[in-house]
Parts: sequence; C-alpha cells; structure tokens
Amino acid sequence: MVKLLKPIDAAVAAFALCGTIYAGLVVYGGARTQAQVSVKSAGRAWVFPLDAEETVVAPGPLGDTVVEIRGGEAYILRSPCANQTCIATGRIRKQGQWVACLPNGVFLSVEGGENGELDAATW
Repeated sequence: MVKLLKPIDAAVAAFALCGTIYAGLVVYGGARTQAQVSVKSAGRAWVFPLDAEETVVAPGPLGDTVVEIRGGEAYILRSPCANQTCIATGRIRKQGQWVACLPNGVFLSVEGGENGELDAATW
C-alpha cells in the first residue's frame, strides 16, 4: 500500500528546498567584490579600490614611504630604507599579492577581487 505525503510533510519539504536554493544563491551567486589596495603603516591604514588613482604618503620610523595606485596596479614609488627591496618587488594587481618595506614598517596588499583565484606564487 502506497502512502502519500501529508500536507504538512509536503510543506516542510518545500520549505527545506526553498531554504537550500536560497542558501546556494547567497553563497555562490552573490555580487563579486571589487579588488582593494590596503596600505598599513605606523598604526594607520588606508583602503582604496584598485582602479583608483591615488598617491599615499605612509609615515614610518625611517621617514615617508610613497605608495602609488595607478592603472589597476599598486607599488611603492619611494622609500627611505637602505636596500630598496620594496621598490624592486614591483607592481601588484592580484588578490593575495603584497609588498612590504620592513625597515620602515609599511605593508601594501591587494584584497578581494573578481574571482578570488590564487596563483602559484600565493602558495
């Protein structure tokens, strides 16, 4: 003998199905976040969209580090540190990339972004 679903059983199943679909849309179908550049220095922080055109003068114990955000890239333009490794690191544009001037305590990173994909250098 085949037993049919009672109305309350059908309502609970429909509710569960709707909840599952809604959760999937929230988690996987949400708007993509825009990539942002985060600059941190001496207790201060700045956040700009990666497509901004900005110059940030970040103070540190050795002096000012100048950070440029131009053309969808961010980089350290000038720094008072001795070895200039932060400048030689070059431009960053993808989520997870970063540049640091350790002697002057300045940290520059790209967060968020279209697809959030990681590249081999991130690992």
